[in-house]
Amino acid sequence: MQILIVQAHVKPDCVEAFKAATLENARHSAQEPGVARFDLLQQSDDPTRFVLYEAYKTPDAPAKHKETAHYKKWAEVTANMFAEPRTRALYTELFWTR
Repeated sequence: MQILIVQAHVKPDCVEAFKAATLENARHSAQEPGVARFDLLQQSDDPTRFVLYEAYKTPDAPAKHKETAHYKKWAEVTANMFAEPRTRALYTELFWTR
């Protein structure tokens, strides 16, 4: 399993629009055959900070995800919403509770 964790800091005036766009992307992403899990988290003490937790079944699934229409739409819609560049880190699953 490949785990991608994306951290995003969004401009305060973009929080609601970012949530709407990202929820739409997450709902479609969860339908992809290579996606095991796709979570959107909002930081409790700073609502401008988000984490996307994406679990992929195969090593090539993250790249396939980026080819989808819903990801491309999300990337375009949210491009100017970030207060700073988002960070991404790819992990390999060692233990997973189901």
